[in-house]
Amino acid sequence: MKYSLNKEEKYTVFVLDEENLNSVLAPALKSEFIFCRNEGVRNLIFDMSAVKYVDSSGLSSILTANRLWKDDGLFIVTGVVQNAVKKLIEISRLESILTIIPTLSEAIDYVFMEEIQNELGIETEDEDL
Repeated sequence: MKYSLNKEEKYTVFVLDEENLNSVLAPALKSEFIFCRNEGVRNLIFDMSAVKYVDSSGLSSILTANRLWKDDGLFIVTGVVQNAVKKLIEISRLESILTIIPTLSEAIDYVFMEEIQNELGIETEDEDL
């Protein structure tokens, strides 16, 4: 599996450099997500810009990461640019579960805004539910 990690102070960007996120890659991807979480990554941005196809196993790996970061930190999906990937997420109704932000720069801004809100003790809409 080809990917890169860019670790910053407030977030880590995980760029998947594969066209297919399928049953062949999903187990290794889940392992990498678990490794990142165990290493103390508080906010993970998952960049899918290169991904052209996702199957149910790939979605499962993304949902695993979402659960890992659910209670403490952020898991953000960005770079969902391929129509096939967008449609699968919509059909699966995952846009209501995942935090999906169009671009990497917007995702980074989102992390910083959430961090500021946490430091100020401001509750977000998700916490009110």
